Amino acid sequence: MAKNDIKVALIGNPNTGKTSLFNQLTGLTQKVGNYPGVTVDKKKGTCKLSTTQNAVITDLPGTYSINPTSIDESIVLKTLLKKDIKESPDVILVVADVENLKRNLLLFSQIKDLEIPTVLAINMVDQMSRKGISIDLTALKEELKTEVVLISARKNQGIKNVKDAIIKCHVAAKASPMCDANYKIDPEYFDKLKAINPNFSLYELWLMVTQKNFPAEISKKEKEQLLSFNKDVSRLKKYQHKETIYRYQEINKVLKKTYIVDKSKATDLRSKLDKVFTHRIFGYFIFLAVLLLIFQSIFDWSSLPMDLIDTTFAELSDFARNNLPMGILSDLIVEGIIPGIGGVIIFIPQIAILFLFIAVLEETGYMSRVVFLMDKIMRRFGMNGKSIIPLISGTACAIPAIMATRTISSWKERLITILVVPFTTCSARLPVYAILISLIIPNTKIFGFYNLQAFTLLMLYALGFVTAILAAYILQKTLKIKSNSFFVVEMPNYKLPSIKNVAFDVLEKTKAFVFGAGKIILALSVVLWFLASNGPKSYKNAAENVTNNIENSQLSATELQQKIGSVKLENSYIGIMGKSIEPAIKPLGYDWKVGIALITSFAAREVFVGTLATIYSVEADDENTTTIKEKMRSEINPETGKQRFNFPAGMSLLVFYAFAMQCMATLAIVKRETKTWKWPLIQLFGMTGLAYICSLIVYQILS
Repeated sequence: MAKNDIKVALIGNPNTGKTSLFNQLTGLTQKVGNYPGVTVDKKKGTCKLSTTQNAVITDLPGTYSINPTSIDESIVLKTLLKKDIKESPDVILVVADVENLKRNLLLFSQIKDLEIPTVLAINMVDQMSRKGISIDLTALKEELKTEVVLISARKNQGIKNVKDAIIKCHVAAKASPMCDANYKIDPEYFDKLKAINPNFSLYELWLMVTQKNFPAEISKKEKEQLLSFNKDVSRLKKYQHKETIYRYQEINKVLKKTYIVDKSKATDLRSKLDKVFTHRIFGYFIFLAVLLLIFQSIFDWSSLPMDLIDTTFAELSDFARNNLPMGILSDLIVEGIIPGIGGVIIFIPQIAILFLFIAVLEETGYMSRVVFLMDKIMRRFGMNGKSIIPLISGTACAIPAIMATRTISSWKERLITILVVPFTTCSARLPVYAILISLIIPNTKIFGFYNLQAFTLLMLYALGFVTAILAAYILQKTLKIKSNSFFVVEMPNYKLPSIKNVAFDVLEKTKAFVFGAGKIILALSVVLWFLASNGPKSYKNAAENVTNNIENSQLSATELQQKIGSVKLENSYIGIMGKSIEPAIKPLGYDWKVGIALITSFAAREVFVGTLATIYSVEADDENTTTIKEKMRSEINPETGKQRFNFPAGMSLLVFYAFAMQCMATLAIVKRETKTWKWPLIQLFGMTGLAYICSLIVYQILS
């Protein structure tokens, strides 16, 4: 960041179009990181304001107020209270929704009273005529004492005006408060408060008192003085209540002069659509149809690119084997790195399609309707409606889903949600499901149009969700924790999805999967290759023992090499590990090779496929490299003479991965959120035990 770059903090209520505006301003110059000390994503991007002036824009978490009730909202407050030249924003850009301007202005008034230069961007103005809304922009600027711009972020309207307003506000350097409510509540009380540190505005000092959130610039003595104002709790609550009332009074005065809504001119379809999508009967059928479409698309749209990727990596491995000089490095590349990378890349099409649909549902506003609809069911099982958001988010990844529980005020309901979220089918399970389903479920149509493989995938998602609900119900009855909470959900307007926003979202989440899972899989692939390519004395003597065995004298040269490769793998370090747990997993239909994959996939579920790819590549010493699907399909159980991955064994594995807690990162985040190892260990042993029992039952019944 250059010294003269303007630091802009982007703030707004949820569903105001903050992300759309951020994307329009920053384009492809975005960076994703974490806020210091807190694992919550933040986005930063560079914006060219003029030919000579740039801005660094930080997208803060959505918040309704700077009086934080959650961890996300506390980040906003900490950012605004900083006086550090490098960290504190020069300009605040507040995004408001034209239809919900009154509610959005509460946040704006709080920020304005911090006396930081502020720009108000009123979004979705392209919908004003349909909503019967009109705004006197000149009068609104005068009343709010700030720069106000009308924009449509999705349609790239008014973006130039936003840039000009940022420059203008930055030149002004200082802003006047909007309400200055505190002096009107108790002048004497707040005069004493202001005298503690004149470098901070009165409202900043008031927030330090009410929220006990002190920036580094506050000395120990000043902190003690501020805390003394906190002793009278009843007075604090009384003054906070008066402050909110006064703010809304001022906002009403402003809007009465500048903001008109004529319902007679409105042509809005929102209420009509809500009657359909949130219908107590048809709403569920519509949601089911959407899910069917998603899973049908995951298989139909991805089959061609996945086959192409699978074949490409098989050919690449074959090319490397034939052209690289023989040695350890060549073996590492051919048997470790290439299969490991291929085990990640092959699932990009399916992961991207899943994220595409989730992004579209969020962009259109339909996801909020799903949250509202499912709340009616969730309450019957003892969960707060806010728990639905993490459960839905868990279909992408359990880690951000667990972090999303921070919005749940009740500790009991938050804990229950944290414990059951891993049951929902995350994107890490998708590679395992995809390859196993393709092996054991025929690619045929049911009802004449719907793919049986897609239906199987849908049933696995349903199994995870139903299990999460049942587990929540059991926990609700067994956990002796008393707490109360309430559920509030906001219904945003219906919108056509922005191609740019959807593309950014899919790209960002797919990259996170590839580089997050890819690092783990690649590292484990190298470790697996080493463990599979080395072993004790029995491994080193494998070739000699197989060759000298009279039973192998009739084998061809190719068959003999395959036999040697199989014996070497079985006697390698990784083979010994797999053999050690084989007695425990044999009743489930698994052999020691699958056992190896189970062990390694405790790091991350998706490692299962990469592990098998590496194992089979190591074992295969023939010149003709085959794809991982073909290798798994041709794997024979020596005891039965049948396919290893047949229907009973495949279903057993699917059930095991549906329930097992095989993600170390998730366990780590649970520990951090609960601040104890008690709950993650309960998850680990409880879910793994459930997975073992259920997969055992499935295999024994089907075999």
